[in-house]
Amino acid sequence: MSMMPGVVREEREGLWKQLSQLPRAFWMLNVMEMLERLAYYGVRVVIPIYIAQADEVHGLHFTQAQKGQIFMLWALVQTGVPIFSGGFADRYGYKKTIAFSIAIKIAGYLLMATQREFWPFTIGCLVLAFGTAIFKPGVWGSLQTTLTERTSGVGWGLFYMLVNVGAFLGPPLAHFLYGWSWPTVFFGCAVLVSLNFAMLFTYPDIPAGGNQKANFLETAMHTLSNLFNVRLLVFIAIMSGFWLMFMQLFDLLPNFIVDWVDSTAIVKSLHLPAMFVTQSPRGPMLAQEWMINLDSLLIVLFVVWISHLVSRMRRVTSIFLGIVISSAGLLAAGFTMSGTACLLGIALFAVGEMLASPKMNEYLGVIAPEGKKGLYMGYANMPTAIGWAYGSFMAGDLYGRMGEKAGLALRYLQEHGGVPAGVDRTNAMEALQRTTHLDPSAATTLLWNTYHPYQLWYPFVAVGLASAVGTWAYARWVKAAEGDI
Repeated sequence: MSMMPGVVREEREGLWKQLSQLPRAFWMLNVMEMLERLAYYGVRVVIPIYIAQADEVHGLHFTQAQKGQIFMLWALVQTGVPIFSGGFADRYGYKKTIAFSIAIKIAGYLLMATQREFWPFTIGCLVLAFGTAIFKPGVWGSLQTTLTERTSGVGWGLFYMLVNVGAFLGPPLAHFLYGWSWPTVFFGCAVLVSLNFAMLFTYPDIPAGGNQKANFLETAMHTLSNLFNVRLLVFIAIMSGFWLMFMQLFDLLPNFIVDWVDSTAIVKSLHLPAMFVTQSPRGPMLAQEWMINLDSLLIVLFVVWISHLVSRMRRVTSIFLGIVISSAGLLAAGFTMSGTACLLGIALFAVGEMLASPKMNEYLGVIAPEGKKGLYMGYANMPTAIGWAYGSFMAGDLYGRMGEKAGLALRYLQEHGGVPAGVDRTNAMEALQRTTHLDPSAATTLLWNTYHPYQLWYPFVAVGLASAVGTWAYARWVKAAEGDI
């Protein structure tokens, strides 16, 4: 009986046997990443609302274009710097790199807590991004060094699960801290990430394996020279499209949910407690951070099992399937105003993410030469840098023109008699309701049916599907050189 194309012929070891082969340092590194992600997502899941939601009482009230600019710069720093910091992690040692990054991240959170003007707040975001950029290659390079060819698949799957444990706990953390104030969210996350200083003492340093005698300039040149690999550059270009689409679940969908999605029926039918609910003019809604959090919950529950299930599949084949499924999920999440439909779309997105994202890191880790694990884990950030940065620019422009409810309310007023004096983004919906004599839900439906804001998702999904086609072509191209890895 012939096997399916793209499937390795080796006998697969049992899941528990593979887990038992993972060393102590692997588990400690996972705990560190989990703590870092808990603090990071404690901020990340709510910051789109804090930055740009027009009706957020204590928010910054920046425009959608300004939010896109912040996220674009954030992306360029957080995922561009590791292209170089990965090589420096190999050169100067993983533990030193991690300790340096923790201090920088704390400074970033403190700046974000205390600054409300555009550029000072943006600088705080970029300091946090810089610290995160240095943290990743140190942890990822250490992690890859603890794995073998046999344990690589389940190891990265488990790592991804524990990352999402942190991501899953981020929303309740943010919800609790926000009960005090917005600055408390940032202060609390600074305290949380500082715990990783203590974690550095729980395992021996892992030899980086790079050239320990190279100076700063030599290390930078080494990083650039290794980048000019045709196969690596093509993979980076293709994956950039995936990340452009992927990041919109976290950067754009939160605002879209607050503006358009109606989850009152879910709240009523499930009798949800207050910690899951936010009050809105349209009634009690399932908080957007909890809706987005379904992605992390499903990953925590299923990613290790799915990673084990597809461990015999070619890594690029799993990536291809994941991109297709996650693109369909993003479209489904934003296609209607139904809270249930949005949650189903997020669930579908999570399945695609579990198939694609861990395999991207695993693939680069496997093809990385010895002594260059941190370097290649740094390269793993390049697709995110390109896709997230340009996607943020696209999202700010598209949402400002096509999707923001406050902006569309102003547009409707302008097209039907003019905008009353004293009306801006922060009170546009109240003005629309007074003018049309509609309640908040009916006014929202009027704007949805008039301007079809769901259409803003089409360009992002198209880019995602184009990336899937590119992955399919790439898989066929590299099969002769790589075999079934």
